[in-house]
Amino acid sequence: MQNEITENTTLAKILKTPNAKEILKKYNLPCLQCPMAAYEMGVLEIGKIAKMYNIDIKGLLNELNQN
Repeated sequence: MQNEITENTTLAKILKTPNAKEILKKYNLPCLQCPMAAYEMGVLEIGKIAKMYNIDIKGLLNELNQN
């Protein structure tokens, strides 16, 4: 897949893909409501966020890439 989302993909890039917000909400990603994250979305990598909040990164990446 040409634009595959990986653990190193930034939250800003992920949010540009269709239905990404809904998928991230499903996994209870807290960054979508965090005011500080709004300033850092260009550097926040999904893998690091998932590790911090104990989110199933494999399932999340699978859904994001099927999108």
